[in-house]
Amino acid sequence: MNAKLIRTPGLYLVGFMGSGKTTVGRLLAGDLGWMFADLDDDIEAAAGETITSIFENQGEADFRRREHEALRARVRSVQGGRPLVLALGGGAFAQENNYAVLNGNGISVWLDCELPLLRRRVAGELHRPLARDPEKFAALYHARQPAYARADYRIAVTSDDPAEAVRLILALPVF
Repeated sequence: MNAKLIRTPGLYLVGFMGSGKTTVGRLLAGDLGWMFADLDDDIEAAAGETITSIFENQGEADFRRREHEALRARVRSVQGGRPLVLALGGGAFAQENNYAVLNGNGISVWLDCELPLLRRRVAGELHRPLARDPEKFAALYHARQPAYARADYRIAVTSDDPAEAVRLILALPVF
């Protein structure tokens, strides 16, 4: 598909953990013929350790610092004209400094998935440090909703079929 964004050729998928950002992002990038990256993968590659390990050994503040650095590097690449679909970690868009980097440097799309579907998707996934406590998981979900709502577009994710979300994204008026 020969799609062109009206603005900078960066499309940033935001949303809560388990919303499908990585899965949808890979499919979308393939359809567009663009590069795909997952910000969490960038962080792990640079750190030489897993996100879980960073959280457990260095804490969330250190993780957020690394996340911001990785995001800035990806946005610089987009500003250089390299089309990219980037899946952000669940909390990245909720950080004001990250939102400031993204704002005006591409299109942000919120994959909005209801809490029961998210709970089912992440059940038993021990590699998600912020999903281990069901009550904290729900509180975090609700706390992040206003940040996600700042995205340029919202896509309701109502099924486990990522092709449906890709179809809805491709129908946005930016292509």
